[in-house]
Amino acid sequence: MANQDNRPVVIVERSSSLASFFWGALCGAGIALILAPRTGEETREVLRSKGRRLRARAQGTAEDLHGRIEDGYERAKARVEEGFDTARSSIADIRTGTQDAVEVGKATVHSAREELEKRLSEARAARKGKPATGDAAADDGEAADLDEVDDEDEPKSVENDS
Repeated sequence: MANQDNRPVVIVERSSSLASFFWGALCGAGIALILAPRTGEETREVLRSKGRRLRARAQGTAEDLHGRIEDGYERAKARVEEGFDTARSSIADIRTGTQDAVEVGKATVHSAREELEKRLSEARAARKGKPATGDAAADDGEAADLDEVDDEDEPKSVENDS
């Protein structure tokens, strides 16, 4: 165990500050200025011209993007409006078809009622023994007369006691 107590121990201290980073950046900038192939004025002019070109290119790209977005918006708006027009047209067609169906239904009911009234008047006239006039209004008066007839008017069967 004595061997373990005599081992050398190394302690490393690290600082968590940004001071060493800034010292490195400052040293790098100084070396770059010393070894630069151009003078400061030349470097500034190159940076300005590159900045202008970059700005012009960015503006062109922004204008192009703006144009594309506007075109896409207009196309989407036209498609939506076309969809609304199609839906409106479909609704109008359905509404017209529904109104036509209602009118046909009313006409069918009316003709069926007239047919029933005609047959009823014919049946009543046949029961009375006279031909029907075919006029439902005239036959309605006969129907009222027919309703007043009692069952006593009908012949009864007589049984023989023989």
